[in-house]
Amino acid sequence: MARIKESSFGETPFQRLLGHNIEVMQGWTQLGSVLENDGLLSFELKEQVRRTLAQSNKCEYCKTKGKPDWDKFDEKISLAVGFAEVFLKQKGGIPNSTFKILYEGFTEEEISELCAFISFTSASQYFGAMMQLKPTQK
Repeated sequence: MARIKESSFGETPFQRLLGHNIEVMQGWTQLGSVLENDGLLSFELKEQVRRTLAQSNKCEYCKTKGKPDWDKFDEKISLAVGFAEVFLKQKGGIPNSTFKILYEGFTEEEISELCAFISFTSASQYFGAMMQLKPTQK
């Protein structure tokens, strides 16, 4: 059980924890939908980054989709996941040399989207971890 009771607002356990403030839940959910779907970066790339982040951000609920799927990795996904791993270790203090490597496979617009996705996803996973959100029982 999570640290607080779920509200009656929201479609998922995560949303129902945020649902105690409907505006926060709606805004969070809307931004999540924008960031997780295909944009400049593919959904698949973002999913592999999300899975990578989940392994270190201590949210049991977020780990339920599994570890990164190495069979789906290509050069771009490998760069993005590697960058996410640097983020996890550096907690934002990422050296310029790491960004130089990103420029080998990404445009500035894609780098912006990747950084926004990593930041937002980590915040979501931290929230789940703080609330001790557990995977739903089947």
